[in-house]
Amino acid sequence: MRRTGRWLLAGVVLALNLGCASVMRVDSQVESHAQWGTTALPASTASYVFERTPSQAGAALADSQTALETLAAEVLARHGWQTSTPLPAASQPAPWRVQVLASTTTLPRAPWDDPRDRVWPRWGVSASNAGVGIQLGGLYSFDMPYYVRKLTLLVRDGSTGRVVYETSAAHDGRWRDSPALWRAMLEAALTGFPAPQAGVQQVNIDIPR
Repeated sequence: MRRTGRWLLAGVVLALNLGCASVMRVDSQVESHAQWGTTALPASTASYVFERTPSQAGAALADSQTALETLAAEVLARHGWQTSTPLPAASQPAPWRVQVLASTTTLPRAPWDDPRDRVWPRWGVSASNAGVGIQLGGLYSFDMPYYVRKLTLLVRDGSTGRVVYETSAAHDGRWRDSPALWRAMLEAALTGFPAPQAGVQQVNIDIPR
């Protein structure tokens, strides 16, 4: 019995360690388009500024947009792109302007889930002079939210405003929002930057849970 107890304890510890060391796979569908024009690809190091739509600049979205741009700056830095500091004067536009857009749609359940699989009878225990009994009530259903996310990054020529690079990453799953998840989607979206692979590709990035 003691030996069995030791094996059970060892199994529990191993399971906990494996759980702590597990990762989440962020599988993104990525589609990128480059149109740098007649000029060569941008140099390995380049400077840029972020730009926002009026809604992104509004008070309701300003904080979340700043957080998203901070993540984008980290990923772009790995490709040699750095934000321009100080910001260039209006008469001297930055070589490149970058815009990041992200959206999340929350569904009550995954598209393939059957609500009937998540219906359970409600029950309770009651005590009275007649004794103890079990009460059965109506049915109780519960759902596991499912999230559909899309991220788009645009690069514009700072002088003309023309879009020269467009990339998007789409991911869906049960995981809630986290900076690591959005960073993984940004990494996926910028795969191959500034000369991406043609067509749609799936990019898998593992992050710690």
